[in-house]
Amino acid sequence: MKAAVLLSGGLDSAVCMALAAGRYGRGELLAISVSYGQKHSRELEAAAKVAEFYGAERVVLDLAAVFAGSDCTLLKGSSGEIPKESYAEQLGETGGRPVSTYVPFRNGLFLAAAASAALSHGCEVIYYGAHADDAAGNAYPDCSTQFNDAMARAIYLGSGGELRLEAPFVSVSKKDVVAKGVELGAPLGLTWSCYEGGDKPCGLCGTCRDRAAAFAANGIPDPALGSAESEETK
Repeated sequence: MKAAVLLSGGLDSAVCMALAAGRYGRGELLAISVSYGQKHSRELEAAAKVAEFYGAERVVLDLAAVFAGSDCTLLKGSSGEIPKESYAEQLGETGGRPVSTYVPFRNGLFLAAAASAALSHGCEVIYYGAHADDAAGNAYPDCSTQFNDAMARAIYLGSGGELRLEAPFVSVSKKDVVAKGVELGAPLGLTWSCYEGGDKPCGLCGTCRDRAAAFAANGIPDPALGSAESEETK
């Protein structure tokens, strides 16, 4: 049986791919990526590279129409600027409501669509990279343990017990995700986390700040930054 991985191209999902590859083997992987109307294609490009690294079959689902009415700042239809503050600072401004880069019920939609694709491809499990830092303070409520438990039960029941949901990092921090990725030899240098789509990460958006803090907490440089700097100096 195969394992499916909801592969965004970011660090967390790449480490999920590494876990799945270790447990199922490189020839038994399905990478599921989603085009949802995001402002840039850098994550999808990174996902293609990670999938190729693991020799995974890849499908790309186009769900952009679902978010056509959203003003989430990650989406092409939004005129809002992507915040350049930490998530803690952003939550101070929202009064505890989700931050402006929260795509409405994104993980719920992605996981439901991924479940259909996974079952169609003979998979028995879906891995996805939600972690505790994203759920903290209600920044991204669809990354919480409560949400994951509910979706896991829905997918298991709705598939007649044929499909499981695995969120291996839902109760740990991004620091732990980086540590696991290094341990497994995941291609972290191929991943893209920044909400901007420039030639290199902006270093200021919430996800860039979290990523930098996670690598610093492990006492290691971010290989993606090293690659970007190398390209810049060529």
